[in-house]
Amino acid sequence: MHEREIPVLIVGGSLVGLTTSLLLSARGVPNLVVERHRGTAIHPRAASFHQRSMEIFRSVGLQQEIEEAAAREFVQGGAIVSVESLSGKELKYFFKSYNEGVEDLSPTSRLFITQVGLEPIIRRRAASLGAEHRYSTELVSFEQSSDGVRAIIRPRDGGDEELIHAQYLVAADGAHSSIRQRLGIPMLGRGSFAHCVTIYFRADVRPMLRGRNLSVVYVNHPTLLGFFRFSIEGDSGFLAVFVTSDADGSNRTTDIAAGATMERCVEYVRTALGCGPEVPIEIENVQPWHAQAGWAERFSDGRVLLVGDAAHVMPPTGGFGGNTGIADAHNLAWKLAAVLDGSAGPGLLATYDAERRPAAALTVEQAYTRYVLRVDSTLPQDDLAPPLDDASIELGIVYHSAAVAPSVADPAAPPLDDPRTPSGRLGTRLPHIPITWNGATASLLDVANDSLVLLAGPEGGAWVNAADAVAQKLGVRLRAYRVGPDADLVADAQAFTQATGIGPGGVVLVRPDGVLAWSAADPVADPTGAVAAIMRQILCRD
Repeated sequence: MHEREIPVLIVGGSLVGLTTSLLLSARGVPNLVVERHRGTAIHPRAASFHQRSMEIFRSVGLQQEIEEAAAREFVQGGAIVSVESLSGKELKYFFKSYNEGVEDLSPTSRLFITQVGLEPIIRRRAASLGAEHRYSTELVSFEQSSDGVRAIIRPRDGGDEELIHAQYLVAADGAHSSIRQRLGIPMLGRGSFAHCVTIYFRADVRPMLRGRNLSVVYVNHPTLLGFFRFSIEGDSGFLAVFVTSDADGSNRTTDIAAGATMERCVEYVRTALGCGPEVPIEIENVQPWHAQAGWAERFSDGRVLLVGDAAHVMPPTGGFGGNTGIADAHNLAWKLAAVLDGSAGPGLLATYDAERRPAAALTVEQAYTRYVLRVDSTLPQDDLAPPLDDASIELGIVYHSAAVAPSVADPAAPPLDDPRTPSGRLGTRLPHIPITWNGATASLLDVANDSLVLLAGPEGGAWVNAADAVAQKLGVRLRAYRVGPDADLVADAQAFTQATGIGPGGVVLVRPDGVLAWSAADPVADPTGAVAAIMRQILCRD
């Protein structure tokens, strides 16, 4: 059996596995992706990408390419609405425009692009950075020790098995993760509450759209609950069906997949469109799936780490699923890179579970709340998590772990930070502030991509001077800038100090994933000693 070594083996080559591969490759970490399917997505699946996800893709230079691809698939900035049927009565607008009210929170916009359009872009960029992707290849078995993971893989179309020696295994193998199951990690949460179908169809829906730019259309018909998305040409789309019943409410079922014949699927589409037999409808494909809400009891087991649907599952209401997986990859990639190059201690990887599991659990509950309130109000509502602000879920997650100082949560603090009025709370995302950097317009977020960064107020020159000494002493990459009207990063000094909670002579330490890890409101007597001590703590080197 042929054997080879690789720092990171990623099992699963869909959206989250590919994003993990891309972010590792951007940090110089060799990785191998194995995916049992023959290629990237052939069905649209996730299509709603939040500003934080787009900021992550921006950090590796993909924002423009993704925006251009998205514009070929959908008219952007559409509404999210609930209707009785597409031709019938409008019930409620959740967003008149998808980016309404969040335009100034990020250098990016929320957008719609399917996984069919997005995954090849991620795959190409990761491969250009050295990643290896093997499709039609499956994981046969794996075992781990204190030194690494031994995994056997094989081509599905025939060929010899191969033994992979990896230092770490990333499980991106989906909601039915065999890796999670082999590790015996149970799922927590609400389980499965509907066996749904997604019906991909062709039909001319333009007369029923009536010129409306509708990005997501929830259908609350007396006999059917589901949602639509349509192609940019208005000649095709998909309908996800969650619940059906008779007109009087009888024979209600959430097991749609059991009776989803082609004839019945045509009737489902006609009902949701609100049209008769005069509109030709062609069913192209029907995909069954379970509406679930849950998260893994732990996101890591030794040298195996779970990401994406392998770690958490949620209904599509809110569009949080794929975005939460991208956030997993972003949180994990810099930590793996730092541990592998020796700049961080292995304890840094323990902060992945400590940070991402609570964040995912919160998001899962918010997606479930939206499912109950937007789709199926017959589900119990006595223990629903109160709905939180969408922008705060997307941009205001707060981390508590050893990679943030202090690491203990304040029980009186709100669960999320409001990105409209950023507080500078440690563990939150660095806020977007327009800057001029090396003569070009940029965002403050752009400086925190590939290393730890010290951002000092306009009078914080001593902090900047300390950075080189600390970097050399600890053998780590650490960049430093002053922020102000006459500084390295030209910006509104008051906007910066207010958003980060420091004074003109203070400083914040920003992690490579753009998270505020530590701050000092004012100057200190020994900035070099202070920064060195906190770097050791954040990187788990004590």
